[in-house]
Amino acid sequence: MNAAPPITTRKRSPQKNKRARICNVRLNDDEWNRLTTAARTSRKSLPAFLVRAGLAAADDSENTAAAIAGHRDLIAELFAARRHLGQVGNNLNQVARTINSGGQPAGLDAVVSAVQRAVARVQAVTDRMLEQD
Repeated sequence: MNAAPPITTRKRSPQKNKRARICNVRLNDDEWNRLTTAARTSRKSLPAFLVRAGLAAADDSENTAAAIAGHRDLIAELFAARRHLGQVGNNLNQVARTINSGGQPAGLDAVVSAVQRAVARVQAVTDRMLEQD
């Protein structure tokens, strides 16, 4: 006969680390969905995720709401610059195709100017990010 596998019990947290306080949080549907998705992604329960996120925010006094908003603005600008670079890259490919086929591309100066603007845009965002650190 096969013996039943031994029963293992979960180790309990030491009393000094136990959480004795309860905090109720009200969330709308969007907040609930976003937070439960984030918790699931990080393989944590929602309460554990909220505690960890809250403590990380509390420990980082440099990361104020204004700083976070500034980060979001920089990220949005980087995404816009990325789109701009994609468009410019498409134009460069068209110019290269025309040159390789023996033609003279129209608007070459405009494409070069667009490349220079895109590079300047990325450089400006990078400089702003470096200034914040």
